[in-house]
Amino acid sequence: MNKIEHIGIAVSNLEAAINNYEKLLNTPVYKTEEIVSESVKTAFLQCGPNKVELLEATAADSAIAKFIDKKGDGIHHIAFEVVDIIAEMQRLKNEGFVLLNDAPKLGADNKLVCFVHPKTANGVLIELCQSIGTNPSE
Repeated sequence: MNKIEHIGIAVSNLEAAINNYEKLLNTPVYKTEEIVSESVKTAFLQCGPNKVELLEATAADSAIAKFIDKKGDGIHHIAFEVVDIIAEMQRLKNEGFVLLNDAPKLGADNKLVCFVHPKTANGVLIELCQSIGTNPSE
């Protein structure tokens, strides 16, 4: 794992959260998008070398909606950048971590993603992110 790629924050109202975080971080959102397969709208802010992803559910049965229903708005996950997501997934499986998907999925911000079950990461949902087109084997 190279670095923290972003911190994901679940929010119940994306527009209000965008307004709040643009003021807080003193920087504008640089990208918004909807990931239909995950029933989520996202907004990204860059703060120095770090990124924050705001996530709003678009369906009541989505993972983000369930998270907010259970815990309220707040930190949802920490994402780490990887060079080869498939190799990293295999390494983590070999180390005993439970992955929430068997193959990388298309995620926000032009990334392939995979999640590590929080029960095997001390209660923290971990996301692996690989920028599409950066794996030397592609």
